[in-house]
Amino acid sequence: MKKSLIRVRMSSHDAHYGGNLVDGAKMLNLFGDVATELLIINDGDEGLFCAYDNVEFLSPVYAGDYIEATGEITHIGNSSRKMIFEARKVIAPRADISDSAADVLDEPIVVCRASGICVVPKNSQRKM
Repeated sequence: MKKSLIRVRMSSHDAHYGGNLVDGAKMLNLFGDVATELLIINDGDEGLFCAYDNVEFLSPVYAGDYIEATGEITHIGNSSRKMIFEARKVIAPRADISDSAADVLDEPIVVCRASGICVVPKNSQRKM
């Protein structure tokens, strides 16, 4: 099936809570961008995100973390597209060393998983 990947650094503007903690909704925002790219690749149209049927927040995300969000279309219906998503922390800041220190993680940390359904109306599907 078709896959997509984006990598984004969480900034201080993304931090919503004390301790530079990033709001979990930011991961869903990334998944929305991944879903849009998948629909464009698959159908030639941005389509619409209808619903998440599962969301799991597994580990905290902080300002300065690099997050890699991936998605995959797992099922194609007449107009619906079932997708799965995963967000992983791949780089983490090291404020204990200096304000600009960071480490590439040996093993990415899964911070969020989700699945959902998008729809591309039949009259908007250009590639099927």
